[in-house]
Amino acid sequence: MPRWTGMQGVVDIPSYVLMQPTTLCNLDCTYCYLPHRTVERRMSVAVAEATARTVNAWAEQVERFSVVWHGGEPLAAGREHLAALMAPFRKGIEHHVQTNATLIDDRWCEFFLAHEMEIGISVDGPPDLTARRRDRRGVPAYERIMRGVDALRRHGIRFAVICVVSDPRPELGRRLYEYFCELGCYWLGINIEEREGVNDRDNHRDPEAVRGFWSELTAAWRENPCMELREIEWSLYYLAAALRGEEDTVLPRRRDPVPTIAHDGRVVLFSPELAGFDSAPGYGDFALGNVLTTPLDEIVARAESPTGWLAEYFAGVEKCRATCPYFGFCGGAHASNRYFEFGRFDVTQTQHCLNTKIHLLEGVLDHARSSGVRR
Repeated sequence: MPRWTGMQGVVDIPSYVLMQPTTLCNLDCTYCYLPHRTVERRMSVAVAEATARTVNAWAEQVERFSVVWHGGEPLAAGREHLAALMAPFRKGIEHHVQTNATLIDDRWCEFFLAHEMEIGISVDGPPDLTARRRDRRGVPAYERIMRGVDALRRHGIRFAVICVVSDPRPELGRRLYEYFCELGCYWLGINIEEREGVNDRDNHRDPEAVRGFWSELTAAWRENPCMELREIEWSLYYLAAALRGEEDTVLPRRRDPVPTIAHDGRVVLFSPELAGFDSAPGYGDFALGNVLTTPLDEIVARAESPTGWLAEYFAGVEKCRATCPYFGFCGGAHASNRYFEFGRFDVTQTQHCLNTKIHLLEGVLDHARSSGVRR
């Protein structure tokens, strides 16, 4: 893959960009991190066109490139406007949408099929576990989510799932896995609730319970591998490389700068959760530029000579590299978790590290030991 080589090592040409077609969301989930989800601010076609000028060139240099539409609730932008935003991107670029599924109906399914879109939905399991996904009246969204899922099934559209887990514990691992097998998703990603953005809920969890959660999830997947399971499969990939003495070859795959283009064209790198925060104490605006005034490839290239919060973040990554035995697995704590947990970027271990990296790997190894898995 083509690369830029900078002061902090290797920065890949992105494999995808995230685009915010609207800030508005029709739900008000209790753990949501987005600061402007009650306000409708739509991305202009000019922002999409400016982004596409760089993305179309990138897509010619890599085997596969994706544009991920991520809100707010992307479908709240409407079919006509979303189609106008997608139009500037060249044929062959994949379009993905991450949606809460409550707005999906037959017409949306026809839109997805016509535009060959990949669909990811957000649901946290059975009704009691999805209860934190609700609208601004406090009404749970589960039934509306399931209507959307039913529409996808009617039209034969496959879908992935992002699941937020607020209370990870051993018995929940198997329950969730069995639920999602029955739901019929082809891919599942687990996000343990994070303290970030406007969500300042405590994210300290009992280490034994978290390890047990990941261990049971691993056991359920091994017994019935009915879907791709993001965290478990990544863990096993890394462990296999470590057994071969090749763990150092894993990390470069995680150096994608993850450009996130906000509705107004501002660009944040490495941490989508920082988008939308333009008056952070001590830092101001996290954006490194705006596609309406600066080409996206030039903005991404600024990571080669980082300043401000990005330089502080890279310094924190190097501290992780020097001090953490798990660095080869995760590549250092995420920028947003550093900031929202500690108020700065040059810290090292976060609660997110513990919940979704360290205890994950420990849980997978616990399962391997308890089940007698051999090399």
